[in-house]
Amino acid sequence: MNFDADAAYLALKARDARFDGRLFVGVTSTGIYCRPICRVRTPKRENCRFFATPAQAEAESFRPCMKCRPEIAPGPGLPWSVMDASSTLARQAADWLDSRSASGDVPSLAALAARLGVSDRHLRRIFQAEHGVTPVQYLQTRRLLMAKQLLTDTRLPVSQVALASGFGSLRRFNAAFAESYRMSPSRLRGDAAEDLAAADEGISVTLGFRAPYDVARLARFLAQRAIPGIEEIDGTTVRRSVRAGIVADAAGWVEARFVPGACKLNLRFSHEWASASASVVAAVRRWLDLDASPQTIALALASLPGDEGLRLPGGIDAFELAVRAVLGQQVTVAAARTLARRLVEGFGAPIVTPWETIHRAFPEPQRIARTPVERIAELGIIRTRANAIVELARAWPQLSPRLAQREAPESLIALLCGLPGIGPWTAHYIAMRALGWPDAFLPNDVAVLKAMKRLFNTTSQREADAVAAAWQPWRSYAVLRLWNSLETSP
Repeated sequence: MNFDADAAYLALKARDARFDGRLFVGVTSTGIYCRPICRVRTPKRENCRFFATPAQAEAESFRPCMKCRPEIAPGPGLPWSVMDASSTLARQAADWLDSRSASGDVPSLAALAARLGVSDRHLRRIFQAEHGVTPVQYLQTRRLLMAKQLLTDTRLPVSQVALASGFGSLRRFNAAFAESYRMSPSRLRGDAAEDLAAADEGISVTLGFRAPYDVARLARFLAQRAIPGIEEIDGTTVRRSVRAGIVADAAGWVEARFVPGACKLNLRFSHEWASASASVVAAVRRWLDLDASPQTIALALASLPGDEGLRLPGGIDAFELAVRAVLGQQVTVAAARTLARRLVEGFGAPIVTPWETIHRAFPEPQRIARTPVERIAELGIIRTRANAIVELARAWPQLSPRLAQREAPESLIALLCGLPGIGPWTAHYIAMRALGWPDAFLPNDVAVLKAMKRLFNTTSQREADAVAAAWQPWRSYAVLRLWNSLETSP
């Protein structure tokens, strides 16, 4: 990505949060690179070099700022929201590398290229053009920044930080850290130690996002759908259990607390997930839509009522979200929540968390797959939906890889629609929230069509689709705005 350096400098002088995570400035007089919102004194224009990613800055031998902490900046956004085909592929490749940054292995770019339908050589070329670095440099930066975050925010041993960040050995980690940041990991830990709070239950890290963020609206959305025993929303804090196999081999818990008056979120999660810290952070960023660009979305949805800070709530457990989508067919949100509670009480496993109110994990698909339909129907779930849930669980081994790889949604939707009891609305809703797909426009959604009629005098799905075409690629946010408009209408 090329910047107009003079315009970038104006954004830096203004500490414009709209560019946070999209613009980084390297200062040649110090060898440090910062976020545009950094509160240190603005450097001279002639000492500034501008980059689109931390990887570009680090490839030019700049080190991350200890004050503004580039490792907690919001990400660039979702990979399928870019209209240019080459840029979309390059973003998808970066998203794939992000998801594997903590795995400790060397991802096969040839396999990724084959899955994206391009040659290995072409993928490397468009990746370099889009990100300004090679895939290997990009991956190395992601791992180093995760390590820096864990060293700064947690008391994990350096050896555990190395493994959690995706380095195969402590020796390799020490060498890479010293080469890139010109200090040892233990020295950084020493510099940060005074700022660490006393050891608390769980691992705590800080995540950033772009303002504005309508935390109250998000909390309300989640609270209306929260399953007792699994989730709890307390003001600006969200807590929940997570079954085994989602972000780590072990079941665990997560707590996300929005910091009042700051574009920060304090994340706390199970000690058992230490080795999967990067996966936990990535999952939470998608779950709470922390990488959204609210001004860009608001500009596209200017014809709709609503504020800029709206976020698209995702889901940590895609299977749980899919089951809840089936349970929500043609019933109220409250009724779907009741049915989900019964399912959890009947088939969910006990779990220990710091809170007495959160004590069960959502049922695993393997257990639901071998459960007779009659047992599910006994919970008050009509037989056709009970059967849909069982068939969904049986098909999950084929569906879950597509969700884990965050492929484009069309293939996932087609597979879902091939299952009994799952139609286009349910499939689009699952893609919207489980994949974080920003451009879902739920077909034949009663509330959406009602709001469209009020606002635009449309009388059919076809007319609604025609109006909604102007909101691409952010129609999922349009759906949320349309739902919200009915709450505020007289």
